[in-house]
Amino acid sequence: MTETQTQTPTPRDAFDLLMAGNQRFVSGTPEHPNQDATRRTETAPSQQPFAVLFGCSDSRLAAEIIFDRGLGDLFVVRTAGHVAGTEVLGSIEFGVSVLNAPLVVVLGHDSCGAVAAACSALENGQTPGGFVRDVVERVTPSVLAARAAGRETADEILAEHIEHTVDLLLERSRVLADAVAAGRLAVVGLSYRLADGSAQLVATRGLDAAVPAAS
Repeated sequence: MTETQTQTPTPRDAFDLLMAGNQRFVSGTPEHPNQDATRRTETAPSQQPFAVLFGCSDSRLAAEIIFDRGLGDLFVVRTAGHVAGTEVLGSIEFGVSVLNAPLVVVLGHDSCGAVAAACSALENGQTPGGFVRDVVERVTPSVLAARAAGRETADEILAEHIEHTVDLLLERSRVLADAVAAGRLAVVGLSYRLADGSAQLVATRGLDAAVPAAS
């Protein structure tokens, strides 16, 4: 099955397309769209992804699989703990300003090693060595903010970190903030559950969508 984008979808169209793919993945009925030789030929000259996906590097978060997409659909940026440095911001801005993607997704997940390491560092004062320390230190403000708000469970801390990342992107990038203000872009945060494969909306900027209440 090939789904060629003939025009740039709206942020809502892009979000619905992404979530429909996740539903197929969860239900075990993937269609594997845009993964054939025809699509490979179509996208060779240029790309027109409908979403920028900024997610954790965890090997269990393969974006095109869990959202049932294919070649040319997603512009993917991944770092451990989805921590955002200048290279990440530049890559996301490229996906929005050059490739005209109408949706940016921050994708976190349960049992995240970076979040767990930040929690552990705050509890015992020990942080990892090397550049892993930098990753943990960038996650720590989210853990502190969650605890200050009385959000202590792992799911609550994860949701706080995802939302913090969404806001960080918009605070640091004028390109993204202006696109959201103009209605051309939405930035959303999704929390992925490793066991059942579902992605739940936890934060939204520029998209009229209800965030489910915490259970």
